Amino acid sequence: MNAAQLSALQQRLGHPFQDRDLLMRALTHRSWGSDHNERLEFLGDAVLNLAVSDLLFDQYGNSPEGDLTRVRAHLVRQDMLHRIALSLQLPAVLRLSEGEARGGGAQRPSILADAMEALIGAVYREAGFGAAEALVRRLFGPLVAETATQSWGKDAKTQLQEWLQGRRMNVPEYRIESTRGRAHDQTFVVVCSVPEYALEGRGEGRSRRAAEQEAAREVLDRLTALTE
Repeated sequence: MNAAQLSALQQRLGHPFQDRDLLMRALTHRSWGSDHNERLEFLGDAVLNLAVSDLLFDQYGNSPEGDLTRVRAHLVRQDMLHRIALSLQLPAVLRLSEGEARGGGAQRPSILADAMEALIGAVYREAGFGAAEALVRRLFGPLVAETATQSWGKDAKTQLQEWLQGRRMNVPEYRIESTRGRAHDQTFVVVCSVPEYALEGRGEGRSRRAAEQEAAREVLDRLTALTE
């Protein structure tokens, strides 16, 4: 990456970093070296959840806790973070090892989602919660209206199972395709399959359950598109 790319990223974020090293750390995958973004990601995850909770609390003042929890989970999931990371053009500025880069790491949803959380954590460390919350509201605010109504209901696995059972089909099958990372910090890749449609979907997550939800969502979206 070059100085122009970093400057453009900060403009897209709406936050000019005073500490360039902090910004670089947020963009550094662990494959690059020891000064990577995992601690910032840990911090950013907590800041993101609080900021999104506050955003939903403001916008849906009469909604019960259960509904708000489902919408928040939908907004902060890996798929949504990946989508925002792409809109910010993060693949062009990530620091990865040569091997990870050759393997397509700059486009991997889990890596981009982690970097997105790390950037939120970096803004918090540099400028406090107010600046980090403002960033989250800029990035996630426009997504709330389009995602909220579809997230009031059941999770993706439940929706998929009910969709299939309503058509007298077998329940979907889930299997772990692979895992990456150390034992205490793994990323799971799960495949969800619907044999009747010869259809498979893949999901990644920090837990098997999270990966299953992502895979189920992909399959459900594709089934809906096929049968509309």
